[in-house]
Amino acid sequence: MAKPLQLLAFLFLLLTGTAALAAPRCTAGPANQSQRITINDGMRSVLLHLPPGFDPARPAPLVILLHGSGGTGAAMLRDSNLAEAADKHGFIVAAPDAGIPHDQGFVWNIPGVPTVAGTIPGPDAPDDVKFIGALIDQLAKAGCADPARVYATGLSGGGRMTSWLGCVAADRFAAIAPVVGLRAGNPLASDPTHPDPATCRPSRPLPVIAFAGDADTTNPIQGGGAKYWSYTMHAAEMRWATLNGCTAAPTTRWVAPKVYEERYTGCRDGADVAGRITVGGGHSWVVDNDALWAFLSQHRR
Repeated sequence: MAKPLQLLAFLFLLLTGTAALAAPRCTAGPANQSQRITINDGMRSVLLHLPPGFDPARPAPLVILLHGSGGTGAAMLRDSNLAEAADKHGFIVAAPDAGIPHDQGFVWNIPGVPTVAGTIPGPDAPDDVKFIGALIDQLAKAGCADPARVYATGLSGGGRMTSWLGCVAADRFAAIAPVVGLRAGNPLASDPTHPDPATCRPSRPLPVIAFAGDADTTNPIQGGGAKYWSYTMHAAEMRWATLNGCTAAPTTRWVAPKVYEERYTGCRDGADVAGRITVGGGHSWVVDNDALWAFLSQHRR
């Protein structure tokens, strides 16, 4: 009986060893540097930052960083200081450009919602959801990113795009973190002070942490503003709490001298919803990057 068991053990080790040898090693570039990679057909590129100590044989967490309207991935990576947080905590940052040119940069395609130029993208506009999905697939297939630990964050229009990814591609992300851009679907046509439930139907509970400033006049937390905005940040938080099945009453606490947090707990699969508001903060990256990563890194898909 011992010999058959030994043979089975040998075959198991042989097969698992072969699988390990066949596992891809990330060849995206040297660690502690940012470089551009092309996605699929090479028509679009992404600025990729690998942290120091990155092991090409071990897929790392991936944070997709989305720039604001009219911006670029390179400028967003610089202005957010997220590369420094990545170096500290050991995650990859991918900062793509959106697909629609605007001014000196680009804007994201959120179907049915006008861009900052005031026009709704047509059916032939680049599909940014598909593009970001291809980015995730490419980095995961190459052995660079752990597909169970993919996160999205973004500023302003990039925050709205992050929210949209949560609505339509929740199966690709472990958590999202919109910055001055939390939405929960398009404004309701009959009453824009509320989100339209039909436009945000995530396939699973999705943890959300949002950051904003109470002095933001572009995407005011009190609602109003442009047609793409309209409803309040609080309405967006409540909608995500409903989508995530949160049962506990929301709580509010100070987390820093000028930052308070609204949080919904008791949610399905631990998918809390939190909003951090900076008193006096404007339309900018009002984010404690360590707190951002502390929330995101708790979650896996």
